[in-house]
Formats: sequence, structure tokens, C-alpha cells
Amino acid sequence: MPTAIALRHVHFEDLGVIEPVLRDAGYGLRYVDVADHPEEIARLDPDLLVSLGAPVGADDVVRYPWLTAESELLRRRADAGAPVLGICLGAQLLALAMGGHLVSGGSTEIGYAPIELTESGQESPLRHLEGVPVLHWHGDRFTTPPDAVRLAATRIDPDQAFSQGPTVLGLQFHVEADPGHIERWLIGHAHEMASVGVDPDRVRQDALLHGERLTAAARAMARDWLAGL
Repeated sequence: MPTAIALRHVHFEDLGVIEPVLRDAGYGLRYVDVADHPEEIARLDPDLLVSLGAPVGADDVVRYPWLTAESELLRRRADAGAPVLGICLGAQLLALAMGGHLVSGGSTEIGYAPIELTESGQESPLRHLEGVPVLHWHGDRFTTPPDAVRLAATRIDPDQAFSQGPTVLGLQFHVEADPGHIERWLIGHAHEMASVGVDPDRVRQDALLHGERLTAAARAMARDWLAGL
């Protein structure tokens, strides 16, 4: 049985709606909670690695030293072409590890909105997400690494997703977030939402409105990506 490990930084930001897809694809799945077991990061070598999101700056290694070990693990996997999926913080760390940059300020996106696919994105597993509002939740953003392919953008963020070959995928947005559990996000990120003036009820209502369609599209995207590994 192939192994999949998800690096989890805050408990409610888990694999969500794509977890059943991984299990159905035959992966033995486990989480490594970075806050509890940072010493595990350096020695991980699963068949598939997923780095999930967190309200932490990807370059804030002084306050959060485990970021260094996670970045190095992502760099090693990208260099080797080993399957890796980065989401939000995970995508930012992956982009930095591959030679991209982190951009802070001026691009806060919180809530459900569609992405705009590039030509390459329309030919990738992300095609299942075309026209479907996905969950955005970030202040910082990445630039697409030099040797990667840009797949998606939004009105204020030209770099929403990238890939390198069939095995390396970075997503700034939260395709995995379960709309049925959006209240966990609204509680966990209450201070951030208040600081930028986002109404939690708007996000709550959009989760109800788009949840069923988004869940189906996210699972189709994940199945397609896994099939190409």
C-alpha cells in the first residue's frame, strides 16, 4: 500500500473533502501534526506528501523554526520529482523551496471566488474547477517558481497555482476545505477576518451556496491529479 502523509499545522485545516479520494486511491494516510512532532519532518519519505495551510508567514523562520525543516523537505521532493501537493502555506513553502518568492501585503483574499485558469491550467487537473468558486484565505502570496508552470490566477493575484511535471502541485487556494465544516474556519480565523473587515456570515452563506458543486469539482481534480502520478 502506498503511503501518504499530510503535514498539518492547525487542526481544522485538514485534508477535508479530498481525504476520501486519497483513501479510495489506495493510500495509507496519516497526519503529522507539526506543532506536536516537528522532529519528524526531516525524516519523512512517503510516496505522497501534502503540506497543508496555516496562519503563519512562510518566511517567519525565527518565530517558527520548523519552517526550515519543512522547506528543506519540500525542496528535496521537488528536486527528486517525488509527489508533493502544497496548499496555501504549503504552496508558499514549496514555491520558495523551488526558487519563487513570497509577496506580503496588498493581496488579502478571504472568501469564495472563482479562479481564472491559464491555458496550461485548462489542460491540467484544475480544469475541473473552472467557473467554480473556491475558498481563498491568505494575505501573503507566492510567485511561480522559474521552472514551474503557472496554472491559475485571480483578479488581484496572478499566481494562484503552479505545477512542475505531473508530480509537483502548489495551490494558493483551499480546494480541500470542507464547506460543511466552514464554521471551524470562521472560529479559528475570527481575528484575521475582523482585521480585514470580512463578514463571517457572507462566507457561511457562500459555503452553503457553492459547497456541493465545489466538493464534486475538488474531488474530480484530486482524482485526476493522483491518476497522473
